[in-house]
Amino acid sequence: MRHEGIDLETSLGYLLKEASSALRTAMEAVLRPLGMTITHYSCLELLAQRPGLSSSELARGTFVTRQSMNVLLQALERDGSVTRPVEGRVGRVLPAQLTDRGWQSLAEASAAVRSVEVRMLGGMTQEQQVVARAMLTDMIRSLRDDPGGTAPA
Repeated sequence: MRHEGIDLETSLGYLLKEASSALRTAMEAVLRPLGMTITHYSCLELLAQRPGLSSSELARGTFVTRQSMNVLLQALERDGSVTRPVEGRVGRVLPAQLTDRGWQSLAEASAAVRSVEVRMLGGMTQEQQVVARAMLTDMIRSLRDDPGGTAPA
């Protein structure tokens, strides 16, 4: 019986997964000496760009569970990187804010992550980078617009 599988040499999905894995490994390598994980860095970055996000919103933005995000936010509060009010204004939502220490940690981490991205894109022209971003955005949109995979091939 012959298997009609995916050709891993030409599969865009496989290449994207391989690129994602390589990017994650490189980011972990530069964040580890700063005492951070990718989720930790992503949380700080999201709070810098969108202050006051709730734990649920941060969890969605960093691709982790609400429970994992709550644990991380508690640790960030303990180390002085984030503050949250004791009581939420609406229901149980406790919007988080970066502290001066959080901003300082983020600046170091952002520089490290930027160095990884510069390395990743080093062999590409500006035009190729624009095209790659557009293609990846289109792929994401296609998968999100048709999550069940019902569109004709």
